[in-house]
Amino acid sequence: MPSLDAAACAPLMEELTKLTAQAAETILDLASGSDVRIKADGSPVTAADEAAESLICAGLQRLAPALPIISEEQAARQKPTAIVRGSYFLVDPLDGTREFIAGRDEYTINIALMCDGAPLLGIICAPALHLTWRGIVGRGADRTAGSGTAPVQIHSRPRPSREVVIVVSRSHLDTHTRAYIDGFPEAKLVQSGSSIKFCRVAEGAADIYPRLAPTRDWDIAAGHAILKAAGGGVTAPDGSPLHYATSDLLIPDFIASGQPITG
Repeated sequence: MPSLDAAACAPLMEELTKLTAQAAETILDLASGSDVRIKADGSPVTAADEAAESLICAGLQRLAPALPIISEEQAARQKPTAIVRGSYFLVDPLDGTREFIAGRDEYTINIALMCDGAPLLGIICAPALHLTWRGIVGRGADRTAGSGTAPVQIHSRPRPSREVVIVVSRSHLDTHTRAYIDGFPEAKLVQSGSSIKFCRVAEGAADIYPRLAPTRDWDIAAGHAILKAAGGGVTAPDGSPLHYATSDLLIPDFIASGQPITG
């Protein structure tokens, strides 16, 4: 299986940006009347999830036919084989489905390119906000507001000594994460949906995004790449690297930080 490097990602990123924009249009077209079903794991899925996934996977196969794709809805139908070596795509065609169903604008499209077990490239698009964040590890990160606008470089910020901004999930705030937050008594807490939380840390609007509960590889890989490209990182709570491509494609917990770290 081939492995791509950062240099090879640059031209691919432009094509992925176009593909993500097409998927965003598909989701917005279905936003007002998307059917909702409940999957075996208890999470919701809509026609918009499935339409976006079909479009994205077809586009990725056209752009990089040699690279495998692991996508959330496909994984729900048939358990994928974990890929430890080489490059492959991780796709969450509609992250924050609960936000989407509720009519909120904090849902995203996530595409990550993995290389030898680590995120190398990430793109996150928030269709309803008309924002796209992109990053290639070692090459920097940027944000685009609407079609036809020039990308603006983004950088994470050093953590302040007081009033740390912590961004947390609106739908999945567990007790362990709450206990972690209690260690920052002067922190400002901001609730948000989907992978936008990574983007807020990457652009310096927040300092930490903790999640001390399990999540899937495709939920965080794109945000991990963008944040690392912007100067921050994502690690396990003890500071060790995350381990992607386990048998269940499950990340037990993580801390995303704007501080320059190794993860």
